[in-house]
Amino acid sequence: MKQPCLIVLPLFFAVISGVAQQASPAHQLSRINRFIDFAGAIGNSQGTAAASFVYNWRLGKTRKWELGVGARWTSYFGNRSNFTTAPARLARSTTIPFIIVFAGQETQNWDTLTVKSPFVNSVNSTVNIGYNFNTKWSAGFNIDLAGFSFGRRGNGVLTSNGVAANEPNAKPAAFNVLLTGDNDLGSLNSEFFLKYKPGNRWAVKAVYGFYFAEYKTSTVKQIAPDGTIVDRFRNKVNSLGLGLSWHF
Repeated sequence: MKQPCLIVLPLFFAVISGVAQQASPAHQLSRINRFIDFAGAIGNSQGTAAASFVYNWRLGKTRKWELGVGARWTSYFGNRSNFTTAPARLARSTTIPFIIVFAGQETQNWDTLTVKSPFVNSVNSTVNIGYNFNTKWSAGFNIDLAGFSFGRRGNGVLTSNGVAANEPNAKPAAFNVLLTGDNDLGSLNSEFFLKYKPGNRWAVKAVYGFYFAEYKTSTVKQIAPDGTIVDRFRNKVNSLGLGLSWHF
């Protein structure tokens, strides 16, 4: 899980606990929760739009908990977005999985790639967890696991030690893998959500999203303090949005 997610967790569970206390008793839930999901979220001069297929198994005697897998297409867009040095060994004080989430930020190692009009399409498998308060209210978390990305190539400016160099062919990183925190590779989406289902099929949800977008340079590179060459740069997008689901 990424660091901003840890900040949101207490608030998230406080909200859903309040919903649970107000919820009326549920009828028996089905064993499978299968749906198509659409969501849009906006951050600071950037945002995402996503479409997902989710297949969850409901667990336990009351079937309130659910766990499953899925696939998600996320489109990320921005305006003059800043991407900073991505490799975890440079960006953080430790690269130990999970512990890296709490590690210090090594800002003295960062260079900045500014991309004029970034646009990334990421297609990833997902893992999903949820809790059903009743047949109408639910909440949960999902995160991308692995996949691939493609998108707009374009102009960028790499700034290193106050010196700017033009990059005419900045491009999205091609492959995505969840490795926890800044160990991650590529572009990955995750979201917390609170969902309300007024009928049998349709549901609406409120979303807090967190997206890793990664661009690579082609002609100009960062020379890291350890002498290595760096061409990967990352932008972390915090956003709020709404979504719509169709269950079948």
